[in-house]
Amino acid sequence: MSILLDENTPFIVQGITGREAVSLTRECLDYGAGAQVVGGVTPGRLGRQVHGVPVFDTVEQAVEHHGGPIQGSVVTVPPAFTKDAVLEAIEHGVELIVIVTERIPRRDTAQMVERANEKGARIIGPNCLGVIVPDVIKMGGIGGPAQDASKAYTPGPVGVISRSGGMTTEMSSTLTAAGLGQSTAVSIGGDAIIGSSYAELMPLFEADDQTEAIVIYTEPGGRMEAELAEWVRENDSRLPIVAFMAGRFMDEMPGMSFGHAGTIVEGKEDTAAEKIARLGEAGIQVAEEISEIPDLVKQKMGATA
Repeated sequence: MSILLDENTPFIVQGITGREAVSLTRECLDYGAGAQVVGGVTPGRLGRQVHGVPVFDTVEQAVEHHGGPIQGSVVTVPPAFTKDAVLEAIEHGVELIVIVTERIPRRDTAQMVERANEKGARIIGPNCLGVIVPDVIKMGGIGGPAQDASKAYTPGPVGVISRSGGMTTEMSSTLTAAGLGQSTAVSIGGDAIIGSSYAELMPLFEADDQTEAIVIYTEPGGRMEAELAEWVRENDSRLPIVAFMAGRFMDEMPGMSFGHAGTIVEGKEDTAAEKIARLGEAGIQVAEEISEIPDLVKQKMGATA
């Protein structure tokens, strides 16, 4: 099994004629058994094709051409137009929206997330690389070209959630090299406001029979780790979790911000040290180095076997 998507998930690419989107579409089509990219949307480009994928002016046209619901969309449009594109997808029944675009105004992101929640849709991102089910399907640029993604990601029992797109692949590659494949890997995005946090994805992994452990990549700043720790305690999670905390040096440099927009330490509770302590109290072990993750996962999986 997997979470969020499977081999039968049809999706579109909004902004498909953009340079990066053209490459992204090729990567998705080449991966696994071939993704169900059923259309693309770029206003004013009706009738064109991108790697054989038909292009439409609107999501409505793409849905009509498909002849049924379109479950997903990868949004790659410029920041100023992202909100309109996402709201258009939501209003036409798209349930899973992967927003690759970064530098979206926070107000726009908040409005998109609020509308998605109202309509029962799920947003991954913004500022993310997407979702991958190893050897099956990927939505977004996660893992890069198909041949590279196939080396880094292999099917297995470990769910991966990461604020960094590149580190999603780095951690998965490290797990793969140690003989630990992944059930689903999700790049959730590095912005201060995102559509799906660790805690919000945990119920999906919890319900997935294939998933036996979780690995997360996290950073100082924000409240997501506190929410995850609370969720684990309140729900008595069956899944052992191993985390890697980047940016520990930031605790020694108060007032500075680094990396992702979400990496903004606003108080003591946002520091790496406080987050590590809070995760530990919930039974979530934090690795000192990424290379330690596979052995820690194996130990925790063995302890719960």
